[in-house]
This record gives sequence, structure tokens and C-alpha cells, in this order.
Amino acid sequence: MFERQANGDLHFAVTTITVAEVLTGPLQSNSEALAERYRAILESWQVVDLTGRLAESAARLRASLRLKLPDAIQAASALAINADALVTHDRDFSRVRALTVLSS
Repeated sequence: MFERQANGDLHFAVTTITVAEVLTGPLQSNSEALAERYRAILESWQVVDLTGRLAESAARLRASLRLKLPDAIQAASALAINADALVTHDRDFSRVRALTVLSS
């Protein structure tokens, strides 16, 4: 996927929740250099901000599908930008039928 993204065949988006999650590890380790490398990569992708409208969509998903709040925000963000897929490593999005989910 990363090669296809580098060639311009794919476009990545990331939520502000993901930015916070990814940066936590390097910041806990006091590794500003690593945090900066991660930040540069993440900011080169489309950053989906958590707006009031997006928060309401996440709340609706959370209420109807009983998702955890971070998962509901991820799903609502993907739906809001009409993402072709949501790529995840550790979340269960099987109840979000409107999304194609790619997991490892």
C-alpha cells in the first residue's frame, strides 16, 4: 500500500485520534526526533479533523452499533470522506457495514 501511495495511486487519510495515538509512544519515550518523523509522515496525508458534525455522526454510530468512542470517530471519519476502505490493525469494525475494512 505504501508503495502505491508513494506513486500517487492511493491517497491516505488519518484522523486526529490516530495522530494522538501514534505520537503517544515516542513522546512517552522522550523521543522528539521519532515523534517528528511520525508527525511529518502523518501530516503528509489528509488529516480529518474532528468537527461538531463529525462528532455527532460518531455519536450516532456509537449509539446504534455500540462502538467505543475512538472506533466510532474512526468510522465516522472514513464515511465522511467517502473512503474506499478503512485500514486497521486492532479494531473490530464488522458492525459498520457501510465500510470496507482492511485489517492485518
